[in-house]
Amino acid sequence: MHTMSVAELSKALQEKQISSVELTQLYLDRITQQEELNAFITVNAEDAIAQAQAADTRRSKGDTTLFTGIPIAHKDIFCTKGMLTTCGSKMLANFVSPYDATVIERFNDSGAVTLGKTNMDEFAMGSSNETSYFNPVLNPWDRKAVPGGSSGGSAAAVAARLAPVATGTDTGGSIRQPAAFCGITGIKPSYGRVSRYGMIAFASSLDQGGPMTRSAEDAAMMLNVMCGFDPKDSTSLNEAVPDFTATLADPIDGMRIGLPKEYFGAGLNADVARVVDAVIEELKGLGAKLVEVELPNSTLAVPCYYVLAPAEASSNLSRFDGVRYGYRAQDYGDLADMYMKTRAEGFGTEVKRRIMTGTYALSAGYYDAYYLKAQKLRRLIADDFTRAFESCDAILGPTTPTTAFDLGSKTDDPVAMYLNDIYTIPANLAGLPGMSIPAGLGDDGRPVGVQLVGRYFDEARLLNIGHRFQQVTDWHNQIPLDQA
Repeated sequence: MHTMSVAELSKALQEKQISSVELTQLYLDRITQQEELNAFITVNAEDAIAQAQAADTRRSKGDTTLFTGIPIAHKDIFCTKGMLTTCGSKMLANFVSPYDATVIERFNDSGAVTLGKTNMDEFAMGSSNETSYFNPVLNPWDRKAVPGGSSGGSAAAVAARLAPVATGTDTGGSIRQPAAFCGITGIKPSYGRVSRYGMIAFASSLDQGGPMTRSAEDAAMMLNVMCGFDPKDSTSLNEAVPDFTATLADPIDGMRIGLPKEYFGAGLNADVARVVDAVIEELKGLGAKLVEVELPNSTLAVPCYYVLAPAEASSNLSRFDGVRYGYRAQDYGDLADMYMKTRAEGFGTEVKRRIMTGTYALSAGYYDAYYLKAQKLRRLIADDFTRAFESCDAILGPTTPTTAFDLGSKTDDPVAMYLNDIYTIPANLAGLPGMSIPAGLGDDGRPVGVQLVGRYFDEARLLNIGHRFQQVTDWHNQIPLDQA
């Protein structure tokens, strides 16, 4: 059962081949058996069984959706009523949310069963899942490797089949990069597609929630639940939401796939390049037309991002001061001393680094030199995509320049860590949808992902291309040997 897709599991539940209680217990047992992966911060066993019982009752009455009774894991950045919502930080290690994020609410309304909350880089700041206060997540394909970040717990859980699907968030590649490292499918929707209400903010103009799944088909099914206008979120767009499953199997004959020359130069490992070339050949076989495009400013996306994102983080994280909720220092003098000690003790090294960087970029005398220039560059990057889409329907390239790197290999070199997001960051800066699909293995036997980027609100096209590729390949069905 644990190797089935969402559609297959839903059919099995509908035909009473298995109950939701039995299915939920199966996944809870797998989570316990694979505790070493450290994919979960909180496991919701008792409540999950209660939710499964309610789902079985709902199914018996014929009141069902596709997700009724389907277990799901949520990244621990989504506020979940009555459960710990830690954001991978000591600062929120004791925070029990009094309300549900809109994403959680929509899955609850659909009848999905929450298995628990997955591990993540602290406040979503990281590319390896090594900054979590609750210790690193291990990559199921090779436990010496990182799973990627910041949604590494969700990626590892889906890859190891500890959950059929999981939610993640993507600020600069935090769905797509771990999806690539763990051999699963992950999609970042267009900015504003998925409500950010109840999703703890890192960089408000960049953050976006999305699905982490085995296949493009499962991702489409999740987006049908997740997307839609939310009046509680001022960044939510009132854009019509299509049925993302309706066009999955459409032919891609004649579709124009853009290949940015900037994504295939220095810095791209040869084994990753070979996998991308193989994907290009498969898509050509399906009738797609390949065209060369240019994204000249994309090479500046990393420095642009690491001015803007920390600047927004320095503002967003000012709310964590020990006064209203979360961690508070035990020994302090006056109020100012409590603020300083609480933040010094409650935040990890990477979070402090980004807060300091962002505060500097926003400070008097440096705002114009750094933050304002980065905003102008962000517009140039978005304009590059607009021009590229005049000659293509989607853009294809590697998701990451390498396969998953070893645990601890880049913790002392933050710049080297940041460069892992060089291909994913541009889509966030432009607000465009981006998807990573599993496409092969590198020379080290670790997964390789290929990225697709589309026009605004064109997630359906990306899912269509991904699904058609997955119909003629089986990389999305591959499971790490010890997880089968």
